[in-house]
Amino acid sequence: MSSRPADPAMTDTEETSDAAEAKKPKEKVNWLHEIRGLALMLLAVLAFHTFIAKPFYIPSGSMMPNLLVGDRLVVSKYPYGWSWVSVSFHLLPRSDWRIKPATPEYGDIVIVVPPDKTEDYIKRVIGRPGDTIALVNGQVILNGRAVPREQEPPVQLAADQQICDGSPCLGEFMRYRHRLPSGKVVYEPPTYRETLPNGASYLVIDEDDYGMADNFGPVEVPEGHVFLMGDNRDHSADSRFEAGMQEGLGGPVPLADIGGRAEFITFSLDGSTTLNPLTWWKSLRPDRAWTSLRPQLRKKPASDE
Repeated sequence: MSSRPADPAMTDTEETSDAAEAKKPKEKVNWLHEIRGLALMLLAVLAFHTFIAKPFYIPSGSMMPNLLVGDRLVVSKYPYGWSWVSVSFHLLPRSDWRIKPATPEYGDIVIVVPPDKTEDYIKRVIGRPGDTIALVNGQVILNGRAVPREQEPPVQLAADQQICDGSPCLGEFMRYRHRLPSGKVVYEPPTYRETLPNGASYLVIDEDDYGMADNFGPVEVPEGHVFLMGDNRDHSADSRFEAGMQEGLGGPVPLADIGGRAEFITFSLDGSTTLNPLTWWKSLRPDRAWTSLRPQLRKKPASDE
């Protein structure tokens, strides 16, 4: 009796070819090639973060109501040129060189490295080179004129689970805590709209009892520097405070220490996220996604005398 092939459709030649293929040694992984590919990809990411844009996370409440703890945003790296601070992870030593330098505009939100730290702060530009800055009872006096400030309805900050330095981020606003008819708990601190000479307009929080820096200056902003402040005026370590114990910026900051401009929020989490994936969607603040961080531009109002 003649034997039949296992697969009638397969010829002897094909069987021989498959057997030879199975006996071939497997190709070894070229680890050098793989590592080189990963290194090139890492360099591309670092270059993008250094020269184009990088993500940024808001860890504190110093820029409320415009930025909340848990906001994730995009910072562009090129508007003011590049310096030592542009390089990702601040790998270069502190210096004063700049490439294609430009000066921030009034109202821009920028990231800056304090003189005694390597972490990024985020603040708003209030004074430019040559300006004289003072505060009187919380109102900014720019070059001898009061910056227009109008009282607005209090912002409503949700009483979520954000933690700042081990304490609830909104703990300083306990006296402004309210429960809405819907049952939602919010904080409603005193809110004002400030408008700078170029028409840049934005909201600030300034409590009625004057804080330690609500009366300040005057100081002159040197060439090559800007004066920065947080929008949460009574709870921001900025150019009004010394570096070190006060954790401020130590006065006007050199433009070489400015790392970029905040552009828009990508997404925001309210602090209720846990390892349980079911909490991830519920913790999103959907109304904050894609919010622009550029100040509104309004008709320049007459300054208060």
